[in-house]
Amino acid sequence: MENRAQVREFLASRRARITPDQAGLPAYGGNRRVKGLRREEVALLAGVSIDYYIRMERGDLAGASEAVLDGVANALQLDEAEREHLQALARTAGPTATRRARPSPTTVRPVIQQVLDAITEAPAWIRNARHDILAMNPLARALYSPVLDSAVAGATAKRAANTTRFIYLDPAAREFFVDYDRIATDAAAMLRLEAGRNPHDKDLITLVGELSTQSELFRQHWASHNVKFHRSGRKRLRHPAVGELDLNFEAMELPSEPDLRLNLYTADPDTPAADGLKLLASWAATRAVDNTNTRDAHDVR
Repeated sequence: MENRAQVREFLASRRARITPDQAGLPAYGGNRRVKGLRREEVALLAGVSIDYYIRMERGDLAGASEAVLDGVANALQLDEAEREHLQALARTAGPTATRRARPSPTTVRPVIQQVLDAITEAPAWIRNARHDILAMNPLARALYSPVLDSAVAGATAKRAANTTRFIYLDPAAREFFVDYDRIATDAAAMLRLEAGRNPHDKDLITLVGELSTQSELFRQHWASHNVKFHRSGRKRLRHPAVGELDLNFEAMELPSEPDLRLNLYTADPDTPAADGLKLLASWAATRAVDNTNTRDAHDVR
């Protein structure tokens, strides 16, 4: 993904959303030709020259100091994720020869699968930054069975199951995710954040191209240049076997594998969701037995 275009469109989109009043500046009448702040106003607020900021917004962040980036971030009122995105874009703005793709992991070490399997009362799974599902415990496989069974998003011989592909390309996602609109918005924003960190990941470029080609909704979200961390919160899922589940989630970086995330879902005690997870565990066990019997029957034949 071309760095200069990302920088240009990100800075312009952040500038457009802030009014002079929000920035504490006089509006100088109502006939403004630009939406949001003017470039010279951002430069004033950031403490840089107009020419320097114009160069930045044209896509040139090479050599920008930490102080300059902080000044621009403050002027544009960037949140934590947006600040990190700006810094990542600056880090990857050097000469082409210094930019190297960092492939996202596609497997996990056996000990990580052992950790997942040791978690028996909560769905737990590992994903990479592209949202490929790399490992799961049995309860997570049961919870995310609609994703794993998806004809467009499930695992194949060539690729892992991918949650964002499911969200945008499988109509079943609108039934599975109760808060579908928020989930779709967040998924694109998380991928955009990763695109800033690792713009030369060929598999990420391929995924974004696939989603952009096949989903108008994704194209709209991608064009917004919004970015978002995915750390904790609530997720409401409508499982085909056990009904609606209102769950807490934590997404944790693995210190030994910084490009991987451990996602863990829990339910508040003594709630319908807690009962639902117990029912899900029973359903998963029954499904496993049925699958074993089916394989045994095929072996006999």
